[in-house]
Amino acid sequence: MPHFSIDFGMINADNVEQLKKINQACFPVTYNASFYEDMAKKPDENLCKFAYWNGFAVGAICTRVEPNPDRPGRHRIYIMTLGVLAAYRNYGIGSKLVASVLDHFESQKDGSLYTVDEIMLHVQTSNEDAMKFYGEKFGFARGELVENYYKRIDPPHCYILRKKLR
Repeated sequence: MPHFSIDFGMINADNVEQLKKINQACFPVTYNASFYEDMAKKPDENLCKFAYWNGFAVGAICTRVEPNPDRPGRHRIYIMTLGVLAAYRNYGIGSKLVASVLDHFESQKDGSLYTVDEIMLHVQTSNEDAMKFYGEKFGFARGELVENYYKRIDPPHCYILRKKLR
């Protein structure tokens, strides 16, 4: 596929079914209806968004800001999902989605995200591609093993990947 530009767009009630289709195609787990309801209501398109190529949603990232239990009073960005349809992988779309969230943090680190110190996610222990992607492209470090994190997939274990932002 030749070089092409990616546009971002917000997830809302009118298009959340597209997110469901992308997630079903990309992940071995099924997200419940409340996940999609929450994503449709997210007011900040900088943290949850689609990647569009030629008008078609080909990928999406969904993140949230949550309390950091290791640092009372501080927060972290948690990557819930990052998915790109198989035919569109290896063209930098996933990287652009992650970079757009990191860019948003940079633009708001002294504003609305002033209490955010890190970004993190869970990655299944067998998903070497994801660990390489986050580690090599963005400097995430592999942290502790969480046993039996996943209930319906094998292996059920995951690693926590995190990147300090300050």
